[in-house]
Amino acid sequence: MSELISPKPGVDRIELYVGGESKIDGRDDVLKLSSNENPLGFPDAAGAALADAATQLHRYPSSDHAGLRHAIAETHGLDPDRIICGAGSDEIIAFLCNAYGGEGTEVIHSAHGFAMHRISALAAGSDPVEVAERERVVDVDGILNAVTEKTRLVFIANPANPTGTMLGGNEVARLAAGLPQDVILVLDGAYVEYVEGHDGGVALIEAHPNVVMTRTFSKIYGLGGLRIGWGYGAKEIIDNLNRVRGPFNLSELQLAAAETAVRDTGWVARCRAENTRERARLAEALARLGVACDRSEANFLLARFASEEEAHACEAHFQSFGILVRKVGSYGLPNGLRITVGTAADNDRVIAALTDFRETQ
Repeated sequence: MSELISPKPGVDRIELYVGGESKIDGRDDVLKLSSNENPLGFPDAAGAALADAATQLHRYPSSDHAGLRHAIAETHGLDPDRIICGAGSDEIIAFLCNAYGGEGTEVIHSAHGFAMHRISALAAGSDPVEVAERERVVDVDGILNAVTEKTRLVFIANPANPTGTMLGGNEVARLAAGLPQDVILVLDGAYVEYVEGHDGGVALIEAHPNVVMTRTFSKIYGLGGLRIGWGYGAKEIIDNLNRVRGPFNLSELQLAAAETAVRDTGWVARCRAENTRERARLAEALARLGVACDRSEANFLLARFASEEEAHACEAHFQSFGILVRKVGSYGLPNGLRITVGTAADNDRVIAALTDFRETQ
């Protein structure tokens, strides 16, 4: 290929992100449990706000996202001037890599961490550094030992995707305290709302100016189809992220729906309670059927089978029952299937399919 049209170093090393499957040929009763979507949908008020905003599609949206930033700040007790909004938390992750990464720098991520951490590092020209986990939990000592003078960013998802495991608060604090001041620790909090009483890292951000958290409206708020996320950190960092952010990266529809959704704290409490109950029931069923599963703090479970072959056989069996789950071989977990926690009826279907799989083995 001509050098004139070659991408910058790193881009050709990116493996394209593949989302969870959504269709099974020949079936119209597909149960999609492959993308960690909220089975309860989204708040009614957010849908109404979306409809109202649709009447103003000829207008440019706010470029400073002031309404949404203030709504987030009021709900979570934050400083609105230290909040940045993006097209999903993915875009905030990309902003961080673009602003602080680049050729000659390194970005650390955990072995089974969210794929976009590595992808965004490569896209920015950084070298991703993968650190092994301990029993599918982020290894603080491993990360600290991997830091070099080239390290600029460290990403951890907490709770983690696709494992569902969570690093304790003391361990996260130890990681933050152990990093050099010129290395940014990014706490990816896509599933924070599913953990009762978890602030996502706000206290650490106040104590350490090099800690940033990211959040999303795609999970508990059920707005994945709109792509809305946000980040919070020191004002200096947020100002730099805004310098690489496009002025109209969020539409009026996104802003209106998210501003209404974030104020609906009753919705969050309801979804968290139902997820906690159904997650426990599904985990108990997996254990009863002899399928290993770590304690999950998110809205999914990582079912671990004896082998990659058994995992693939079970995934095919699920499809025969009209159920889609997520294979996670690309995350270094070839014997695993990630199963979104659905409604009670959804989970009944999963348990029935898995029981049948065990009986037919």
